[in-house]
Amino acid sequence: MALLEIENLSVRLAGPDAARPILDEVSLHVAQGEAVGLVGESGSGKSVTCRAVLGLLPGGAETSGSVRVGGEDVLAMPAERIRALRRTRAAMIFQDPRASINAVRRIGDFVTEGLRAGGTPYKMALERAVELLEAVGIQEPRAALRRYPHQFSGGMLQRVMIAGALAAEPPLLLADEPTTALDVSTQAEVIAILARLRAEREMGMLFVTHDLELASAICDRIYVMYAGRIVEEQATAELFHRPRHPYTAGLLAATPRLESETPPHGIPGRPLSLADSPPGCAFAQRCAHAHDRCDEQRPELRTLDGASVACLRAEEVG
Repeated sequence: MALLEIENLSVRLAGPDAARPILDEVSLHVAQGEAVGLVGESGSGKSVTCRAVLGLLPGGAETSGSVRVGGEDVLAMPAERIRALRRTRAAMIFQDPRASINAVRRIGDFVTEGLRAGGTPYKMALERAVELLEAVGIQEPRAALRRYPHQFSGGMLQRVMIAGALAAEPPLLLADEPTTALDVSTQAEVIAILARLRAEREMGMLFVTHDLELASAICDRIYVMYAGRIVEEQATAELFHRPRHPYTAGLLAATPRLESETPPHGIPGRPLSLADSPPGCAFAQRCAHAHDRCDEQRPELRTLDGASVACLRAEEVG
């Protein structure tokens, strides 16, 4: 059984005029000890997918499909059961630690909050917090517990957030663009920490990013998302060697590489949300391979040479 199984998840968020579609029949899975990437441009639905796993969708959201963590459907759970799941079975690292950690509470309060909510005595929770801060590379962890968020750099505060997420040793970790606000050197340090902790604890991880190169540094498999839908899924090495969807190929072509003499080429046009998508392929207006049928027929995911791809002309891409 997979740690995380999302099957045909569709989400519509309440709006002033009508519910706005955000996700359309998204399916993915994460096994124990596996790191899985979820990659796409801003607005593609990556963060909403992550939040659905922990029952953090906005009030009034309409959902269908299933989101199973350890075999239990989160979409059908009562609020009390969801809170227990967040404490013990799945945790999330958010994009911006300064927006996610209470600025007027000490670091020790943040790291021990989940443990204490689960009944761990205060002194034991503090000792556990010291171990966690050491594990993520915080020097003088006992002193760090008494400090406030403004006394930490962005990179150090992201390490604190990782420590808080791992406090209850959850089997599943959701990392929602955890390095977005960090410089390149600090990004590499955070990725190394996540990779080491995943290996040591045999955690499953869903790693959300807009950067394919970053995903390749830590992920075993990658799902590519566009306009609220999964358009490709492959093992990481195969995806980089032979992308099957024009959007994936475009993302790779737009990535600068030191070893390449070819300058990067951006994808023309602007990314669409699911609500703005045409009846056919959402990527057709930006795709060099598109023809008339792409404007009319929505491509479904299909298997092609070991990959899953939603493209009518995928054979012409690889």
